[in-house]
Amino acid sequence: MANPKQEMPGRGRRPHGIAHHPYRTLAAAFAIWKVFLVAVVVGSCVGDAYDTSASLAVSRDSILTRFASWDAVYFVSIARRGYRFEQEWAFGAGLPVALRGVIQVLVKFGLIDGGSGNSQRWALLETAVGIAWANTAHFLSVLVLYRLGRLLWRSHPRGELFSLVAGLLHVISPAGIFLSAPYAESSCALFTFGGYLLYACSCHAAKPAASDGFLVLSGLSFGLATVFRSNGILNGLPFAWEVATLLPRLVQRQKSPPGEKRKRERADTSRTATTVRRVLALGIGGAAVGAGSLIPQAVAYRRFCAAPPSGAEAVSVPRPSWCDGYLPSIYAFVQAHYWNNGFLRYWTLSNLPLFLLAAPVLVVLAVSGVGMMRRAGTGSTGSEPGRLRGLIRAAAAAQVLLGLLVATNSHVQIISRISSGCPMWYFWLAERVLEGDKWGRRAVVFMVVYAAVQAALFALFLPPA
Repeated sequence: MANPKQEMPGRGRRPHGIAHHPYRTLAAAFAIWKVFLVAVVVGSCVGDAYDTSASLAVSRDSILTRFASWDAVYFVSIARRGYRFEQEWAFGAGLPVALRGVIQVLVKFGLIDGGSGNSQRWALLETAVGIAWANTAHFLSVLVLYRLGRLLWRSHPRGELFSLVAGLLHVISPAGIFLSAPYAESSCALFTFGGYLLYACSCHAAKPAASDGFLVLSGLSFGLATVFRSNGILNGLPFAWEVATLLPRLVQRQKSPPGEKRKRERADTSRTATTVRRVLALGIGGAAVGAGSLIPQAVAYRRFCAAPPSGAEAVSVPRPSWCDGYLPSIYAFVQAHYWNNGFLRYWTLSNLPLFLLAAPVLVVLAVSGVGMMRRAGTGSTGSEPGRLRGLIRAAAAAQVLLGLLVATNSHVQIISRISSGCPMWYFWLAERVLEGDKWGRRAVVFMVVYAAVQAALFALFLPPA
């Protein structure tokens, strides 16, 4: 499956009927799924929410309050008045900035009243914009994932159906309600899939200059994903992977007969120039991915550390301890200090149920990731199919690494929602479904049931989240 020339299941059969109208199928499935989740949320309104924090930002009587649970409270609040409290720096700036920008555009064109007005009504508007943004990003990510599959396996007669099933699986992702609420997961998935799509375009580009340009654009897209969610930084792995395969070429020199020495030297010079340009493009793209994480950290360092308070203010506002660390990162400090994230900190007996709840997604990430890496096989990285295989291996390795990091360093239950931005497991599961594998069917049933229960608990402000 991972090899662009490998046979797909059911090769040679006539395409399934739904594959004739893929976008219509994806749109219909998306609409039905969202209506189902909204129905679950509305049904949960018969009971009071366990925590009423959302009512501090949104009117308690509004159905939208049920979508503003858990981290959504932070995102909506930050969008309104910026980062005010230290713990808020655990949340990426991408979504708050996007929501603020959309609202400013609406005000500029007179679509909404830009006056201060009622604070509750304004908060309601911010939540509504956040919901609209999240759902739009989710729908676009479904389409981009479908296009990515078509490009990765475009030589297969059933590649369209294969990609369509992957897109449908992303519709019913275990992230569930988190892709509909004011959360960053759907945006991270959109820019992640977009980055992989642009990288795949680089692999298919006929001209080296176009190929290098797509690499830079891919890095920018991955960088945006990282601004929304910090785990987007793992998307830098494909760039590092390809650089590692290209560097040996810069020192390789092929032997040639004496009569062809000059011709070989010219070929080596041309090849070296092309390789150097490719490495430069990969470096720029990789730097763009890293910038998505470093720039917000630099902003926080400048605010809290570069210009410390003086005089009476210095007594009331001491210099944060993280400013003097070897790697002064407010994100790392906040995650450890306020959320107790760290190596094996979550490994307690009381958290065992959460590990069991996260186990299905962790297993799928690990099994599909290792399977995709193995099946990608080996091949000359000098050929375009070889580059595609490298891209698939790197993407699969990134999802395995994500699962490992979450299982050992984070609140393990979040894997169900942040895995939504990993493309390769959707393709792996799509193959299982097309082959009629019983584990594929069971995985789909689990995703639907899990998302339904999760939506009800989320609306009631109950864990897990």
